[in-house]
Amino acid sequence: MRPGTEAKRRAIALRHPVWVEQSLDAYLDRAAHDFAGEPMVLTDAVTLTYADVAAQSRQIAQALRGHGIAPGERVGMVMANHPISVPLLFAIWRVGAVAVPMNTLYRPAELEYAIREADCALLVIMKSFGSRQYAADLDHLVPGWREGRNESLPTLRAAIVFDESEPDALLRRQAGIETDPPPADPIDPHSPAVIMFTSGTTGSPKGVVQTHDNLLRAAYAGAYHQAFEQGRRAVFSLPLYHSFGLVVGLLSGLIVGGAIVPLLKFEPDAILRAVERHRATFLMGVPTMTIALMEQAKIQHYDLSSLTAIHSAAAPTPSWVWRDIQETLGCDEIFTSYGQTETTATIICTLPGDPIEIVSSTQGRVVEAGVAGIAQEDGRIAQFKMIDPETGEDVPWGSAGEICTRGPMNSLGYFRRPEETAKIMLPGGWIRMGDLGQFRDDGNLFLTGRSKELYKSRGELVSPKELEQVLTTHPAISQAFLIGMPDDRWGECGCAWIVLTPGEQIEAQAVIDYLGERVARYKLPRDVWFVEDADLPKTGTGKVQKNVLQQMAAKLIEEIAHAG
Repeated sequence: MRPGTEAKRRAIALRHPVWVEQSLDAYLDRAAHDFAGEPMVLTDAVTLTYADVAAQSRQIAQALRGHGIAPGERVGMVMANHPISVPLLFAIWRVGAVAVPMNTLYRPAELEYAIREADCALLVIMKSFGSRQYAADLDHLVPGWREGRNESLPTLRAAIVFDESEPDALLRRQAGIETDPPPADPIDPHSPAVIMFTSGTTGSPKGVVQTHDNLLRAAYAGAYHQAFEQGRRAVFSLPLYHSFGLVVGLLSGLIVGGAIVPLLKFEPDAILRAVERHRATFLMGVPTMTIALMEQAKIQHYDLSSLTAIHSAAAPTPSWVWRDIQETLGCDEIFTSYGQTETTATIICTLPGDPIEIVSSTQGRVVEAGVAGIAQEDGRIAQFKMIDPETGEDVPWGSAGEICTRGPMNSLGYFRRPEETAKIMLPGGWIRMGDLGQFRDDGNLFLTGRSKELYKSRGELVSPKELEQVLTTHPAISQAFLIGMPDDRWGECGCAWIVLTPGEQIEAQAVIDYLGERVARYKLPRDVWFVEDADLPKTGTGKVQKNVLQQMAAKLIEEIAHAG
């Protein structure tokens, strides 16, 4: 590990000599006492200190009680990364309710689905965002939703519409509401805090129930493992409706008295200017974002001298790209990681000081926590085993298989979907991750694919992840995405979507030839398509939607057939 790592970890551990199970609002109050005047949320327009966030959360909590929100009820949020979203989250937790942050890219029908799926009692929603007119769209689709008078949303009683042209209006409007005093009993740390919808890269999103203790343990473990410095400042446009932004960004900052610099949308120039203006030390994104930031920094100068680390996860990236990113942005550390909504957040992560070869070829080690009561006896946040994806039988340690994990960060499962929850929960407290991989002798996890993405070509299972990692070693290929497509002869065949490295060219046949020199013939794709990064279909968190790539490929094949 890099020199200084242990000193930073000791500073974190000294503040938490023994883990105390508590609710998120209680932890905010502790942080507000310790770091009262320090910034917690920084934007060009507003600065909220820890004391500000705590005070505003109490004010909004009073309004929530005025709306009759009771412990355990769900409050939906469609709020982007507005600063007011932070005290709003803690206000929901302060009244014992459950926050349901929703994807701001959802279309009206998808919003209706999420509100109904989570049985929301109250909805806090932006009037508009960019070209989207949320309030007007819902007026058209589910009239009466604002007053709780629509039969398709039977549990929704009321709504609060937020207008970003009046960012303080929410606080002013709630200030005069008189309610009963808050209950004396503290919030149960093991009660639900968030229902977070899965990304929906395949099928309909499901609501994952995460507890206060899940989230706080994840926040602590992330800060400890990566050795966050006191006062860390994290810049990101990752949405707070996703675990990466919520836990690694916002909540881990509480552990070290840090601040977040949240942006409403991904714009490379705006993010790099925010690093410069707010002297940020930590940059977060997925590889497609990180590559775009690197390219922007090559064409325009920014003062990035404060930046010490980048956390970029969720897709394979070749080592030469990581080196280019490190040199261009001038950061000491690059982290990559692995986790799922079902396990709250990051449970595998590279270590400070890991060489680029480990960052580019693995997801890292089991996250270390090192505090009594927070982790397993060996100081790690989770345990792992591998099973045969078809039989479900355990396979020897070190062998490839489907990843299973258990530990205090395992979520409660899917909200009111016991059958879906049963599919991922195994006896003994294990969760099936659905991903394939193996632990190397050095303790680092190497992902080989996702069981749901596997397809069978010529009678053999093919792992898209394996081929993607091979293809991105070619200097002309920046990103690669493999999907299975129907094939009259073989049942299924592969289709490769390729994003070229800027300034490089390669023909489709050359892509197949490059693969053919490195993998078995049955794994070769039938079709190769080229696409710009900006045209890739992505979720709000930057993950590429392979189900949409399949639809795009099917349309191209149909067009070619008709033209022939």
